[in-house]
Amino acid sequence: MEKFSELYCSVREICSVWFFNRKQEKTLKKETKHIIRTLGTVLFILYVLALVYFLFFSEEYGRVAMEEREYRYNLIPFVEIRRFWIYRKQLGFMAVFTNIFGNVIGFLPFGFILPVILERMRSGWLIILAGFGLSVTVEVIQLITKVGCFDVDDMILNTAGAALGYLLFFICDHLRRKIYGKKI
Repeated sequence: MEKFSELYCSVREICSVWFFNRKQEKTLKKETKHIIRTLGTVLFILYVLALVYFLFFSEEYGRVAMEEREYRYNLIPFVEIRRFWIYRKQLGFMAVFTNIFGNVIGFLPFGFILPVILERMRSGWLIILAGFGLSVTVEVIQLITKVGCFDVDDMILNTAGAALGYLLFFICDHLRRKIYGKKI
C-alpha cells in the first residue's frame, strides 16, 4: 500500500508539473501573440505613413508645384499598363518598374500585415475589398488635390498587390500552423 501511495504522489506531482507547464505555455503563446500584434500594428502605422508620403508628398514621383497641377485621369482599364509596357524601352526600366510593379509592391504590406493584426481580416475577399477601397480612396484624393493621376490601372495593380500580400500571409500562416500546430 505504501508503494501505491508513493506512486500516486509521484503521478500527481508529474501531472501538476505538466499542467503548470501547459498553463505557462498557453500564457507564453498569449504573450507571443500580443507581441506579434503590437509589432504588426507599429509596422502597419509606419507603412501607412510611408504610403501617404510616397503617394502625396514625394517629389521623386512626379509631384509638381501647385500652380502647375491639373486634373488628370484614366478611366479605361489597362490603358496605362499597356502604354508603359509598349514604350518600356523609351521610358526606361525605373519608370516602368515604379509604375507597374511599384503599385503592386506598395500594397503588398497591406494584404500581409492587416490579417496579422486583425483576426476578422483573415478572409482573402475582405482583404481584396479593403485593398480596393483604400486604392479608390487614394485615387480620389489624388484627383481632388491634383496630386498624381486618378488611374483605374493603379486601382487594379494596388488591389492585386493587396491580394498577393494576403496570399503571402496565407502561405506563411499555413506553414506556421504545420510547424507549430493549429493554435499558437
